[in-house]
Amino acid sequence: MRLYRLSPDSLHFPPPHAALSEPNGLLAFGGDLSPQRLLQAYRQGIFPWYSPGDAILWWSPDPRAVLFPHAFHHSRSFNRFSRRCRWRVTLNQAFADVVAACAERGTEGSWIGPEVEIAYNHLHQLGHANSVEVWDDETLVGGLYGVAQGALFFGESMFSRRPNASKLALGSFCRYFMHQGGKMVDCQVLNAHTASLGAHNIARGDFLAMLTQLLPLSLAAGCWQPQTLSTVLPDSESGR
Repeated sequence: MRLYRLSPDSLHFPPPHAALSEPNGLLAFGGDLSPQRLLQAYRQGIFPWYSPGDAILWWSPDPRAVLFPHAFHHSRSFNRFSRRCRWRVTLNQAFADVVAACAERGTEGSWIGPEVEIAYNHLHQLGHANSVEVWDDETLVGGLYGVAQGALFFGESMFSRRPNASKLALGSFCRYFMHQGGKMVDCQVLNAHTASLGAHNIARGDFLAMLTQLLPLSLAAGCWQPQTLSTVLPDSESGR
C-alpha cells in the first residue's frame, strides 16, 4: 500500500480500505481544509489529523471508536454529581471559544492550530459544525465540538477546566442527540477517557456500512439551534 497525495484541484479521496496499517489508518496527505473537502472526507469516514505546520494528513483507522448515545456510561457518582450540579450546558452558543479551548492543551500539546480553528469555525458558520458548552455562571469550564452529518455526529475534541466538565458536556449531548434522532457519535480513536464513557471499537468495514445507512437520515427540525440542554438524567437512566 502507498500513501496518496491529494490533488488541490479535486475533492477525490482514495477508498478508506487503502489506508496504511502502520501508522494505523493513515490514508493521504495534502489538499486543504475547505468546507467542501472536509464534508466529503467525513461522508467517506475520513478525517484530518496533523501537527500544526506539517502537511495535512487524512485518516481512516481500523478499528474505529464509536459511542452509541444510549450507551453513554452513567456511573452512580456521576448521576449524583449531575443532580447537584449548578452548571449550565448549552448548544452552539460559543463555538469559537470551545475550539480555542480545545486547542489550549499546555504541555500536552494539541493538533488544533490556527488553520484548523479557521476551517471549523467556517463549517460552523455554514451550519455543519456544532459545539456543546458547560458554564459555571458566565465562565466556560468544559465543552466539545464536532461535525454533524445525517444521524451521525463526528466528534473532534473536548476539554475540561473543571473535573467532570467534559463528561457532563458529552452526557448531556448524547441524551439530547438521541432524542433528536441521532444514532451514533464517532470518537475516531479509542482512548481511556472515551472508553470509560461508553465508547468502543468496531471494525472499519462495519463503521463504513453504518455510515451509508445513517448519512441519509434527518434529525428533528431545528435541533441545532442555540439552546440550553438539561444536565439532570431521567430516573430511568440513573444507577448504571
